[in-house]
Amino acid sequence: MNSKYLDLLAQKYDCEEKVVTEIINLEAILNLPKGTEHFVSDLHGEYQAFQHVLRNGSGNVKGKIEDLYKKVLTEKEIKEFATLVYYPEEKLKLMKNDFDNERELHHWYTVIIERMINLISYASSKYTRSKLRKALPDQFVYIVEELLYKTDEYTNKEPYYTKIVQQIISLGQADKLIIGLAYTTQQLVVDHLHVVGDIYDRGPEPDKIMDTLINYHSVDIQWGNHDVLWLGAFAGSKVCLANIIRICARYDNLDIIEDVYGINLRPLLNLAEKYYDDNPAFRPKRHSDEKVSEEEQLQITKIHQAIAIIQFKLESHIIKRRPYFKMSERLLLEKIDYDRSEITIHGNTYPLDHTCFATINPQQPDQLLDEEKQVMDKLLFSIQQSEKLARHMNFLMKKGSLYLKYNGNLLIHGCIPLDEEGNMEKMVIEDKTYAGRELLDTFERFLREAFAHPEETDDLAKDMVWYLWSGEYSSLFGKREMTTFERYFIKDKKTHKERKNPYYHLRENEEICRKILAEFELNPDQGHIINGHTPVKEIDGENPIKANGRMIVIDGGFSKAYQSTTGIAGYTLLYNSFGMQLVAHKHFNSKEDVLINGTDVLSVKRLVDKELERKKVLETNVGEEILQEVSILNSLLEYRYVK
Repeated sequence: MNSKYLDLLAQKYDCEEKVVTEIINLEAILNLPKGTEHFVSDLHGEYQAFQHVLRNGSGNVKGKIEDLYKKVLTEKEIKEFATLVYYPEEKLKLMKNDFDNERELHHWYTVIIERMINLISYASSKYTRSKLRKALPDQFVYIVEELLYKTDEYTNKEPYYTKIVQQIISLGQADKLIIGLAYTTQQLVVDHLHVVGDIYDRGPEPDKIMDTLINYHSVDIQWGNHDVLWLGAFAGSKVCLANIIRICARYDNLDIIEDVYGINLRPLLNLAEKYYDDNPAFRPKRHSDEKVSEEEQLQITKIHQAIAIIQFKLESHIIKRRPYFKMSERLLLEKIDYDRSEITIHGNTYPLDHTCFATINPQQPDQLLDEEKQVMDKLLFSIQQSEKLARHMNFLMKKGSLYLKYNGNLLIHGCIPLDEEGNMEKMVIEDKTYAGRELLDTFERFLREAFAHPEETDDLAKDMVWYLWSGEYSSLFGKREMTTFERYFIKDKKTHKERKNPYYHLRENEEICRKILAEFELNPDQGHIINGHTPVKEIDGENPIKANGRMIVIDGGFSKAYQSTTGIAGYTLLYNSFGMQLVAHKHFNSKEDVLINGTDVLSVKRLVDKELERKKVLETNVGEEILQEVSILNSLLEYRYVK
């Protein structure tokens, strides 16, 4: 090993005893049970529902409470205690109203603090003291450690422990301590969070989800198709930018663009007001009970049309300059008979309805007006100047990837493009052929290149980001073509259908899943593919556990837009040292409902896999990193201290 590196390391471990102590510590950690992984997917801006699932650890918090107190507390008391751990600030205010005098309240504080301490002791039983200390509320570390590690077999210190709790209460610190312990518990029940794609679009608060993830103790993200669209827009792709604005207009979420991220939509509105009128096909979908004025709805409808037409024009430009994308069938603006108001697609002619072609020149249908060019330039400048969006997108890049190999499992939002025979589909990019893992690595390389060079606008890297959103061989899209145009303008619903990649029916086949795991150098006997992207229609009897357990699909519909067809409100997955459990979630009404009624959103937990032997840290990705550290420290020991 490089002697200069070892010399630098020796500045931290400046004596033999320090090196030996750290080796002993790391080797011991390898023999602890692995921490609990929590998998969520397709959050689609549904912050409140996501927050609840995160705070309750998909039922993990309540499970720990039941383990400790099911023989001591009633079901109602367990619910109240669990809710206190989920939402400590709000629940404390409600519960304190039930007490008539200070004496009763002080007794309740004493009981609750003891329960909280017991819960933390139980939840942290597989962690080192050092790791627990880092999770404790900073201002109470000393006090909590005294209460956690109390041993008083001779009763010499009983008054000491009693006095600590009494002083916490009398000095008015009980609420702060309980709140801190509640958040410590939430952190301890989940060691690491995986977000398997699609934080953005449809729901109203993706920014709050991003803020939560930035502050979360341990997280990774596998990009979804909607996330990549936002990354592409920030990186300088005007067509990705048009798409995100169109989707926000469609779902009445332009507040995210304008108010949250500070993007000035006035130039776009001025253009829309000049060329467009009301149009039923472009009215925003309602996602809440909030009333929108007729004037505001009309403005959104006009913006929706203006940005959709710009999007279709920009997409045509990419399709023409990248013939190897093989998307010429999507040059739809050129397939329109503007006099007859009809279009010919795949040999069939359809009448067009609700058209809004005021800015289209039939002789050059994909030509942008000078006004449209200016609007897109201003929008791009505005989005790239947003400090908040920059913070969110940089975090998404830092913590994100197209796929992740983690603890023997393959995490991927969309699919591995396959043909009908189950072979990896091939894509030619600039005369070179890619398939399988190599294709995904190539997609990710282009995305990172695009993000690193936001000053470029029409380069191949930017075009590849858009291809990830809508291309036939994209691992994130996973369909033959995106029928956005048809859904707006053609009544015949047969034209709306988007044919899925064969992956989506072949993933029921265990051999196919084993083949994919082997492609990514994972053990087909033990590994799983963990997927999001396509909502599981449990209401129709679809099983999220497929291919004899090798495939697990966890998009059950966090997004309210999907819940009428899925019948549930999302799946999550837990993977601890004992095995994997899939959790289905009921519709999340509100935080108020949880606080007042103790309502939870969990339904049945299903066992996916049970470990024959309890899994240790040694067998995880973290274990691999620790083994590397131990190897380096042994090299240091031999180089510097062993004569």
